[in-house]
Amino acid sequence: MFADSAKIYIRSGKGGDGHVSFRRELFVAAGGPDGGDGGRGGDLIFEMDEGLNTLNDFRHVRKYFASDGEPGGNRRCHGKDGMDMVVKVPPGTVVKDAETGKVITDINYENPREIVLKGGRGGKGNQHYATATMQVPQFAQPGKPGKELTVLLELKMIADVGLVGFPNVGKSTFLSRVTNAKPKIANYHFTTLNPNLGVVDLDGGDGFVIADIPGLIEGASEGIGLGHEFLRHVERTKVMIHMVDAASTEGRDPIEDIKVINAELASYNEALAERPQVIAANKIDVFYGDEGDKVIQKLKDTFEPQGIKVFPISAVSGKGVKELLYYVKERLNEIGDEPIVFEKEFFVDSLEVADEPFTVEVQDGMYVVEGPRIEKMLGYTNLDSEKGFEFFQKFLKENGILEQLEALGIEDGDTVRMYGLQFDYYK
Repeated sequence: MFADSAKIYIRSGKGGDGHVSFRRELFVAAGGPDGGDGGRGGDLIFEMDEGLNTLNDFRHVRKYFASDGEPGGNRRCHGKDGMDMVVKVPPGTVVKDAETGKVITDINYENPREIVLKGGRGGKGNQHYATATMQVPQFAQPGKPGKELTVLLELKMIADVGLVGFPNVGKSTFLSRVTNAKPKIANYHFTTLNPNLGVVDLDGGDGFVIADIPGLIEGASEGIGLGHEFLRHVERTKVMIHMVDAASTEGRDPIEDIKVINAELASYNEALAERPQVIAANKIDVFYGDEGDKVIQKLKDTFEPQGIKVFPISAVSGKGVKELLYYVKERLNEIGDEPIVFEKEFFVDSLEVADEPFTVEVQDGMYVVEGPRIEKMLGYTNLDSEKGFEFFQKFLKENGILEQLEALGIEDGDTVRMYGLQFDYYK
């Protein structure tokens, strides 16, 4: 069984506690404090493994823990750091917060490894707390707890081109002809239950990666059949080859099939319906006489005015396939090489700052917002990105900062300063 989604629980390690002890040596009546620091808790890391292509392993193991740091010892001995937990996932795995559905990270070739949960800091031993007035400190700092989350893993295949269409229209035959992939081929519905990846090599030019997305059916966007499991693989593709049975060998209308699939794509994700498409009108070798020309012309009259080019092909004989592939490559060249990645929406570090203090004051006619909560938030938020700026605005609102600014009488155009950041306030 192919698995392309999973829910797992992850936790980073707790920091080891600092130690309370005092130096005891011969002829030293009252040695000073020598309690060592606790070790750092292990990090929880997601790492790409090119040898994996499913999330099957996560069906059996659903909890992943990094090790805790060891406590400090006497004679200033530092506790051993906890071991990191490295969770290996296939390329194209998106990690989401299970509660909100927001993206934590996208593990791909541009981002093959990321620390998702940092381990807790080790506590300081009592050696750090000796002062002129407190020479015998009887306390040490406890280690910081680790972080924990329940996350969703979703595998979204990394392919330039998605091959979509109803079951049994010839997608697997087409893929086996144009790539090195070896999909199972048989004359019954849902032969393909696993998405297949293949590389198309073109003469005199670079090739591209194509994914055969298993046959979609009406209602797929609502989860009917295996709809959601298959639709998520289309999300990374830049161009879609929409294959139809032009000969209607199973009695279906190819024009209606295209409309149904496009409606499912739009219902699942509006952006998918706007991706460049090309129609591969397959099985033209089955037609007799000029019957095929009439069907192809009808397809062209219906879809080419919408900017969707129609190519009559035969996946069995190879007729028309070359022209289709070179057209798809031209479209990919127009779009460019920038990969489709899923931007970070959920900032794990924000879990730390909820209890940290902050102040909102007026200084020299400027509204100044400061404090550990603000400093930490600015440290992990990329305000240059759209998602980061949205998070920043939401942070100001949810933490009551905007409310406090308004209570102090702020008006449109007034300046707000947060450490190195200054901006004009507008409601």
